[in-house]
Amino acid sequence: MRLGVNIDHIATIREARGIDLPDPVQAAAIVELTGAYGITVHLRKDRRHIKERDVELLKRTLKTHLNVEISLDSEILEFIKSIQPDACCLVPERVEEITTEGGLNIIKFIQPTKNTVQELKAMGIKTTAFIEPDEELIKTAPKCEVDAIEINTSKYADAKTIKDRQNELVRIKNAAQIAHSFGLEVHAGHGLNWYNVQPIAKIQEIVELNIGHSIIARAIFVGLERAVKEILDLL
Repeated sequence: MRLGVNIDHIATIREARGIDLPDPVQAAAIVELTGAYGITVHLRKDRRHIKERDVELLKRTLKTHLNVEISLDSEILEFIKSIQPDACCLVPERVEEITTEGGLNIIKFIQPTKNTVQELKAMGIKTTAFIEPDEELIKTAPKCEVDAIEINTSKYADAKTIKDRQNELVRIKNAAQIAHSFGLEVHAGHGLNWYNVQPIAKIQEIVELNIGHSIIARAIFVGLERAVKEILDLL
């Protein structure tokens, strides 16, 4: 199981003061040395945390895998093409949201998604669509020509009862199996932490998890290296 660590909220703390610290690039080096598969960042249209300079420096300094989450915004797409990270995950985005609130509706936005995917793949950038564990969305993913899907696990993570969580886990398992049957690589993420990650990690078809907020929150108390290692040990 591959672990991608999202370091957006290192930059969130930095931006709270508008200074240079803490540095997400320094955080990425610690995560990399601890043994994670790669680094994930979200370059948002409002630049509320990660900036272009962060992405540029990460591309230059990382020895492992760099995954950048982006919307279908044309300006950001052009920047990403100039940087050429290892992978891009296409996500929906609203200025009003605190964090990504749901998966990308690739049925509604099938042509813009496909166009973006084709431009990225022409540059040798692996493409992923962040979507809900919905059968119709999964069936649409191959039409968008993505290499992988990332299943949104937020409803599973936020479930208030054991029954609701089990129901969401079944949805995720089914979605992963369908996607795998179409030849898509399957990733998952959003809201995962020490208490809920193992049932997701046990799903055979899922090969990569992307986890951010819970790791950065834990790192405040125990340090980033230990916070990452605790998740790696669970996986």
